Amino acid sequence: MSLRIRKIVTFMEDLEVELGRPVNGPVRRAAAAAVLTNPWAGRGYAPDLQPEVLQLAPKLATALSGRLIDALGGREAVEAFGKAAIVGLDGEIEHGAALIHTPYFGNLFRELVDGSSIIVFSDDRLQAGEPLTVPMWHKVEAATRSHYQTISVRVAEAPRPDEIVIVAAASSGGRPNARIGDRTSDPRVRLADIINDDMLESVQ
Repeated sequence: MSLRIRKIVTFMEDLEVELGRPVNGPVRRAAAAAVLTNPWAGRGYAPDLQPEVLQLAPKLATALSGRLIDALGGREAVEAFGKAAIVGLDGEIEHGAALIHTPYFGNLFRELVDGSSIIVFSDDRLQAGEPLTVPMWHKVEAATRSHYQTISVRVAEAPRPDEIVIVAAASSGGRPNARIGDRTSDPRVRLADIINDDMLESVQ
């Protein structure tokens, strides 16, 4: 099974000002998206996806990670990351999941950008040209709320019905003006501590 990539598209944005306040950085967000032939298209239900995953996922991880590292100016510049899959209408969501949710993609992507967190993701089955929002969070400290962010990916005329778009995304910083604290320092909040009779009536 060879990797049949039709094209790779790189998205990049530099956020410099937010509500008139200069952004410390600026923060660069980027996503690399590979448009490839769905290796399971036209085969009906395939009970075992592993052979194709072993062949294709590592190649996708290295190719897309390399473009992100170049876009951000080095792996040390990567602070947040995410991944995604868009499956064409003739495929299954599981086809995209197979290519991004195993160690053959995730572990390699994580290692190449010096990360250790679980990689946040999104996936969907869409018509060609429809956008997908790709989430990101901190590559080492997933509980760091300042780095919860997204980038929108839209590839013109892709995926075709028999294609998949695989995306790796990264950011050189967090959200501008982040100020909602951090999960590791949050107080313990329980329903019994904050709910009142009016709230109870609204959920009954």
